[in-house]
Amino acid sequence: MKKSQICVLAALTALAGGGAMTFAKTGKADIQRGLTTFNEIYKELNTSYVDTLDAKKNIRMAIDAMLGNIDPYTEYYSEEEQDEINSVSSGEYGGIGSTVMRRDTVVEFSEPRWGTPARKTGIRHGDILLEIDGTAITKDMKITDVSSRLRGQPGTDVKVKVRRRWLPAGADSIFDYTITRQSIKIDPVPYTGFLPGTDGIGYISVSTFNENTASDFRKALDRMRNTGNLKSLVIDLRNNGGGILDGAVALASNFVPRGTDIVTVRYRDPKASKTYKTTTNPVDTQLPLVVLVNDNTASASEIFSGAMQDLDRAVIVGERSFGKGLVQSVRPLPYNALMKVTTGRYYIPSGRLIQAIDYSHRNPDGTVARTPDSLTNVFHTRIGREVRDGGGITPDVKVTLPEGNRLLYNIVADNWVYDFSNKVANNTTAPDPEGFQVSDTLFAQFKAFIDPARFKYDRASDAGIKYMRDAARIEGYENPAVLAAIDTLEKLMKHDLQHDLDFNSKDIRRYLREELSSRWWDDATVARLGLDDDLYIREAVNVLSDPRQYGAFLARPSKDKAAKNDKAAKAKKDGKKAKGKK
Repeated sequence: MKKSQICVLAALTALAGGGAMTFAKTGKADIQRGLTTFNEIYKELNTSYVDTLDAKKNIRMAIDAMLGNIDPYTEYYSEEEQDEINSVSSGEYGGIGSTVMRRDTVVEFSEPRWGTPARKTGIRHGDILLEIDGTAITKDMKITDVSSRLRGQPGTDVKVKVRRRWLPAGADSIFDYTITRQSIKIDPVPYTGFLPGTDGIGYISVSTFNENTASDFRKALDRMRNTGNLKSLVIDLRNNGGGILDGAVALASNFVPRGTDIVTVRYRDPKASKTYKTTTNPVDTQLPLVVLVNDNTASASEIFSGAMQDLDRAVIVGERSFGKGLVQSVRPLPYNALMKVTTGRYYIPSGRLIQAIDYSHRNPDGTVARTPDSLTNVFHTRIGREVRDGGGITPDVKVTLPEGNRLLYNIVADNWVYDFSNKVANNTTAPDPEGFQVSDTLFAQFKAFIDPARFKYDRASDAGIKYMRDAARIEGYENPAVLAAIDTLEKLMKHDLQHDLDFNSKDIRRYLREELSSRWWDDATVARLGLDDDLYIREAVNVLSDPRQYGAFLARPSKDKAAKNDKAAKAKKDGKKAKGKK
């Protein structure tokens, strides 16, 4: 083995053992001792171990162990893996335009996107991938390896062999396709338009923050403004995992005065801290805004939504956001590799950090937990409204979602809706999207599709019956009368799958409608149809349709409440000072 490889592995594994967070407390002599010790251990293994060691595999294991001990956002990318990180910032990559997923021993095309080479060539949802350029897809092949084989330079061809199920004839069929790769653009603004039945409420969905987000958003906003009908706007950041920080700042520039502080990034060196301000003149500083967030709204999305809340510029509607307040920078490494490393924390205009998990303080078993609400701190928006740090963005208006159950969970997680939708799409032509709903006939077909022998789900009533039996035994009430009563209750609550499916019909039909829509129509149509029965949208419309209510959410607190807030903040500050003196 080359000496350089051994030294690299030694350095990486030394870091993995101690964690980068301890280096500030470790002397140079200790570091050198650790590197030397590991170097000698590996040299001994390399020369004496009974089997030949795989240097490349061991090095990668050391890298992953080290970075996994720090935080989930610090990552290493070899030369072969850089498409992933480059596509995040640029918003495009070379490939065929479909995601793949592993199911048991096979790999499937799970979502051939509309208008991409995969979709145009004939790939469908659920096609099982058998070969790529003559190489068989085995049960042991990693999904990342499959994905990298499908990606490549635009203009090059890739040959795939697939098996398609649920065809009209009943038997599976094999199809061979030659797909010409293209530059696949990740659309950051997948849908925009006016919400039907409202008085000039516009809607813009933002799926990611890449180099094109700000310009595409501005074009969508200008189109609606040019109609003369735009009176208010909903900005949808649900399931937007973030992207580049500059994109969030540029988006905010549309709605606040030029030169407004949006976010401050604090680095290990305090002198390197940087405040990002809006740099362009706004489009409209008075347009009423609602920003939609959920628990998958993260990073740059939280910068934008948090800044809009701290500046009292928008009403935030939805669920508490993810809580990612860490900033990553990309650093070049030898051999054309890259490393995305956490270099700072970001603070939004009120001064709060919304990071939910402190990875530098782990539990004894190595796990981490969210910051409990009791340990969060109060901050204030520009006009004095209370906001808190340490756990994402808490919405001004919370959306309460329907309570789920195990049956609904298993129907989705075990791919019953997904598979049934593939079967329907492979056997029928697309209907007219306008007014499309899952009919009683289609729902009955879905119920018949589910195999009771293979469909398993935990029932809450079964758990309750078991709990009562255990309680009776443990607490000394296990007598014939009690047991008979429990037996009677168990019979009354005996489950019937068809009954349970009918009881959850409304939710199941919604899932089926979403899945079938993605098989039949383009992304814009699917997005538009998805707004019809959207609880978040309904709440946003309620807020924007009532100017008095909208203004109340963004109003300055009363003098009494403001004085109370100031008193509480002062008491907390004095308490910290007293604790520090001790």
